[in-house]
Amino acid sequence: MAGGGEDATAARNKMVVLKRHVTGFPTEEDMEVVVGTVRLRVPAGSTAVLVQNLYLSCDPWMRGRMSKHDEGGAAVPALDFVIGEVIDSTHPEFKAGDIVWGVSGWEEYTFVSQPESLFKINHTELPLSYYTGVLGMTGLTAYAGFMEVGRPKRGDFVFVSAASGAVGQVAGQLAKIAGCYVVGSAGSDEKVDLLKTKFRFDDAFNYKSETDLAAALKRCLPDGIDIYFDNVGGATLDAALLHMRHGGRVVV
Repeated sequence: MAGGGEDATAARNKMVVLKRHVTGFPTEEDMEVVVGTVRLRVPAGSTAVLVQNLYLSCDPWMRGRMSKHDEGGAAVPALDFVIGEVIDSTHPEFKAGDIVWGVSGWEEYTFVSQPESLFKINHTELPLSYYTGVLGMTGLTAYAGFMEVGRPKRGDFVFVSAASGAVGQVAGQLAKIAGCYVVGSAGSDEKVDLLKTKFRFDDAFNYKSETDLAAALKRCLPDGIDIYFDNVGGATLDAALLHMRHGGRVVV
């Protein structure tokens, strides 16, 4: 916060912005850290919220926003889900000290002109970082897909692709909790070992070392697949579709 002769109601606001559009794999040179100033009071007469961000998430969907889709400039804040504390508010549903979850730029402070986009976190006794992962978009994606579309039953045979990824891990754990037999695929032997030891998958295979994905699925799931949680599409999806049981569900 500013001190001395500076405005005591203002603070430095460090943010990460996209310096140029990305055509391949993002690199550090595609982004830069800039420092601005933010007022720590919401203007009277508005219904807005000022949030100090505490945790931010970095998710694969961000890559799509880094490509050039129009003629606009590239210097825009990196956006993703954040957990923050309300510093000031003129909105009736939020007060200073509330912990909230929503989409924001990668910055220290965010002025939210439409607070309806924020969700108040009531269970603050849990580690707040969980809300960027298993209790956030990652967990909700896995839960909605597996529980609502997959409709698991005890004894179902489940296959999860990219099972060592954030969503795949949660989908696999939900399947185990539901009493299913769970097989996962991953891209290295180390990840396969992680699935079978730490995450207690019943079986797993390294898709990069398999010459025939259909044969790998037949080996691991000889009776077929009741639920396929698809994180990759492509050849893995093609092989899984040929191995589905009658009444099987595919989550894409």
